[in-house]
Amino acid sequence: MTMEAASIEVSYLSAGANRQTSIADWNRDGTLAFGADNNVCLWRPTDPEAHGVTAVLSGHTETVKAVKFLTLSPDGRHSYMVTGADDKTLKLWSLNLATSEYTCIQTIREHTAAINCIASLPQQSESSRCLFVSGAADATLKIWELASETISLVQTIKTTPKFFPLAVAVHALGSSQEGYVIAVGGTRDIIQIFTADATVSATLEFNLQATLTGHEGWIRSLDFALEKPGISTSDLLLASASQDKYIRLWRLHQGKSLPAALAAGADPSLGAYLPGKSPSNKAYRFQTAGDDFSVTFEALLLGHDDWIYTAKWHSQENRLQLLSASADNSLSIWEADSTSGIWITSARLGEISREKGATTATGSIGGFWTGLWSPEGTSVATLGRTGSWRRWDLKGDRWVPDLAISGHTRAITGISWSREGDYLLSTSSDQTTRQHAEWVMTSEGRRQTITWHEMSRPQIHGYDLNCIDTLSNTTFVSGADEKLMRVFSAPKAVVRLVSRITGRKQDEESLEGLQAEAASIPVLGLSNKAVVDGDGPDQEDASITPETSTKFSQLDTHPTRPPLEDLLSRATLWPETEKLYGHGYELSCLAASHSGQLIASACRASSINHAVIRIFETDKWTELRPPLQAHSLTVTRLRFSSDDQFLLSVGRDRQWAVWERITDEAGEANYSLFQNDPKGHSRMILDAAWAPTTSDGPRVFATAGRDKAVKIWTRRGDGKFSLAGKIAQEHPVTAIDFLAEQGPDGGLILALGTEVGKLSVVTLKVGEESIDVAGTLVVEDRLCLPKAVLQLAWRPVDRETVGKAVSHELAIAGEDSSLRIYRVKGL
Repeated sequence: MTMEAASIEVSYLSAGANRQTSIADWNRDGTLAFGADNNVCLWRPTDPEAHGVTAVLSGHTETVKAVKFLTLSPDGRHSYMVTGADDKTLKLWSLNLATSEYTCIQTIREHTAAINCIASLPQQSESSRCLFVSGAADATLKIWELASETISLVQTIKTTPKFFPLAVAVHALGSSQEGYVIAVGGTRDIIQIFTADATVSATLEFNLQATLTGHEGWIRSLDFALEKPGISTSDLLLASASQDKYIRLWRLHQGKSLPAALAAGADPSLGAYLPGKSPSNKAYRFQTAGDDFSVTFEALLLGHDDWIYTAKWHSQENRLQLLSASADNSLSIWEADSTSGIWITSARLGEISREKGATTATGSIGGFWTGLWSPEGTSVATLGRTGSWRRWDLKGDRWVPDLAISGHTRAITGISWSREGDYLLSTSSDQTTRQHAEWVMTSEGRRQTITWHEMSRPQIHGYDLNCIDTLSNTTFVSGADEKLMRVFSAPKAVVRLVSRITGRKQDEESLEGLQAEAASIPVLGLSNKAVVDGDGPDQEDASITPETSTKFSQLDTHPTRPPLEDLLSRATLWPETEKLYGHGYELSCLAASHSGQLIASACRASSINHAVIRIFETDKWTELRPPLQAHSLTVTRLRFSSDDQFLLSVGRDRQWAVWERITDEAGEANYSLFQNDPKGHSRMILDAAWAPTTSDGPRVFATAGRDKAVKIWTRRGDGKFSLAGKIAQEHPVTAIDFLAEQGPDGGLILALGTEVGKLSVVTLKVGEESIDVAGTLVVEDRLCLPKAVLQLAWRPVDRETVGKAVSHELAIAGEDSSLRIYRVKGL
């Protein structure tokens, strides 16, 4: 068997965005880029086929905090992007969006602390200078210029008085456009204005011209815009958003005279003011590029009742609008009244909730961290606390919610396919479990488009989740840091919704076996409570409100598209049916038998007393005693053989153990030690997997360890397992999984992932005495992960297509918070 004809395609990429103000930018061509853990994800929000994340760019070694496009071509098809991260570096990416080629062409290590914000000079023409500014936790601003695909440092400014920049904005200034202005704010309540004159010298030098006061909290966002778009001599408006819950507008006016309204003695707030306080109307004067300028306070915008994270301008056809995003779960769009000039809210999007910042499934989504305009101004997108995006489109004169993307925000610790492969479950250290499935969308020409989306969020927990497995097509069990396992059953409303979206007909008998219509979670609770027959739970549960009851009913009236974030986070919980106790420490791994009748589990352990494997039966939900004892340290992986005859366990004590199923006189089944190897690997074993078996073939399993090796073990004539082959790797192997069917010539197909994120698919030839590598498909670097691969899982193949399938799908759980499904062709 060879791998020459094999290839890999991306079926699904999912990752939640980092909760930072400057984490995303929307390019002219419609591509939105955002930071997700160490990665940068690209997404086209207005794509009619809703493909979600189209690429994941890896390069940073720590959390990405700032993303900014530098668009040099008018259509935005060939762009550059600058990203900054906690690793103190700036990276320059060349993006050819027409050919989907993305390359990091420069890495800069000038800052000495985490980079918080980046702002770029709006490009007036391809010949104009491409300047951008970065602010970091080293209390400095650095001005850069991009020329000939190379970034060079122009100037470094140390903030005085010292503060950490959190927001920065830059714009051309003056009638000649040869002057430049920078506004910076951060961990103080002041805004500093710097200017530079390009007519004096080819080397720009920015100098402090004004320090604007008035805010009473940290500055989180700054943005410049021309009051009259397209007119370079028009006044500049600066919007500043602060943690004091207010937005202030400042006017940069060209000329020696003050703005007309201020000169006439009008209230500088134009009708908006703080109770008991009068905003200062002090004018700051300076000269740049041969012109005189003044900076004055223009208006105070009231309306949000929590921190304001972003304020972004959008101008089109002489219409200037300001988008603000706040921790009060709302977006506001502001416009100046044409008659009075007072700034008013023309639209308010999001939610109004009494539970500000709540993290429960029935409470608030925790605020909006950033707000972005689409290039045309007909869509807005915002990022919530859960790492998920929300989007609204302008239809006529109304803003209508539309489909966006979601994903985990921390390491994905476990994945499991449903028994028939209809959907994938993932669980994460972000304390959520998510269900992913295909959306079959038929266009007007009857062409089908299949894309992956999050369909429900079965579990929103208070502890980090560590492991998961499915018991049936509608039931799963998960384990967390709370020392117990919880069993969940799908509610009818979610089953019907997913059935409609995926186009798979749901068996009516299986629906009748489900007790709950939906589920809810009490405030400060961890157990999902069932809602039976559409009725609400006990009235004593204060978390059940008319709003949540409406959310449940919306699942059945929801159109045939994936649910939006408000439904995902509040109405797609699965009710909890059982709890399984017994372990003394945090759950480390679990596995369900293929029959769904048994659950094996283990917890973190530093002694032989706790490094036991506990077996639970799913009929009466009781533990089968005694627990299985062989390991002396944490068991890292448990796997049942395909016929449930054997249970394989591996651990940090470097040994593997095979347990054989036995049935006592009463007919109750349990497992006893069949064979173990205390020196299976020279270092800890991190994963294990059973190979598919045939009636006449030997039993085979593989183990993977930190000793940079995958070992293949086979059962020979004497009935014992012995080493039959070894696959050496350059890095520790953290995840492996066998395809559940053999290749055309009886070979075995094994996927493996390493600690540094490398992926490969190996074909093994089974001989009489040994098992040898027949071919290897190494996944190209752009599809690999920047951190460890934590788990791999091949999608179950429909029995009707066994031996006929031309491609197979592999799910990949990453420490980088990304969930990926790759389609492997030509095996």
